[in-house]
Amino acid sequence: MSFRFPIRVYFEDTDFSGRVYHGAYVHFLERGRTEWLRAKGVDHVALAAADPPLFFALREMTLRFRGPAVIDDLLEVETRVAGQKRAVILLDQRVLKADTAIVEARVELCLIDAAGRPARPPQAVRQAVMDG
Repeated sequence: MSFRFPIRVYFEDTDFSGRVYHGAYVHFLERGRTEWLRAKGVDHVALAAADPPLFFALREMTLRFRGPAVIDDLLEVETRVAGQKRAVILLDQRVLKADTAIVEARVELCLIDAAGRPARPPQAVRQAVMDG
């Protein structure tokens, strides 16, 4: 099952050509992942305050650009779980314009501890992420 989060394109998201700057899509995807986690009940602040503190980080991201977006377009960021490997959560994300994928991303998301070392997600996080 996928989660969708709306994003409106603003002037600040565009480059000289009037199209969305490629780096802005990384921000859009981050917002989509954050809201997906929030909808799943995963609390970033609580994880950071836990003992030991844990933080989400990207291990890898691959992007494929399929089409442009321009100012005032209403986009949706779609996030869905593609799998899980020990400490890594695999996600497929897409930026959609009128239900057509204009950006596709494969994301490897992990948790790290305060020293920056990989950490296995707590059971509650694994269960929340993998459910649905």
